Amino acid sequence: MLQSFPEGMVIGLSIAAPVGPIGLLCIQRTLAKGRASGLASGLGAASADALYGAIAGFGITSVSGFLVTQQLWIRLLGGLFLILLGVRVFLRVPPSRAEVTGGLNLGRDYASTLGLTLSNPLTIVSFAAVFVGLGLVGSSGDFASATSLVLGVFAGSALWWVILSTTVGAIKGRLRPLHLRWINRLSGAMIVCYGLIAILSLAV
Repeated sequence: MLQSFPEGMVIGLSIAAPVGPIGLLCIQRTLAKGRASGLASGLGAASADALYGAIAGFGITSVSGFLVTQQLWIRLLGGLFLILLGVRVFLRVPPSRAEVTGGLNLGRDYASTLGLTLSNPLTIVSFAAVFVGLGLVGSSGDFASATSLVLGVFAGSALWWVILSTTVGAIKGRLRPLHLRWINRLSGAMIVCYGLIAILSLAV
């Protein structure tokens, strides 16, 4: 069982590391509300990665088939949510230290990135392709290997978000409100662009 865990960690880390809307959101929330908010956001994405990894690893074809066939609506809603979220980030005024301390809602931060990451059902296809290509889950459906693999995916993805939120949090004290305001604007604009790309890709 344990032999699949390191492979799962590598897969989870490699999937989480590329900068995308979730990464931008994690960075922006870490700067705006602190490391706990950034980490909670990252763990939401890691949970979604683990869930999709489990669907692919355990071969739950009925679930994966439904999500893939309904991907148009799921990705459309995900794209719209990204646009709305990006506009909110763009317009957000950096809070004071007192507001940061009293305004944390880690559950909402976690749930929002969980939903955003789940809005791309093709992630299941990616996981399935990687698992089969590397021969990490045998055709016999070894439950122990699949479980270890999924746990490794979550651990690898979570590790990236810990590294990212900790690193960004370490430089937060050097930034002034003006810097944070421009970071909000840049992050918000890029998140809106990701949302538009997600929606426009449905027409291809």
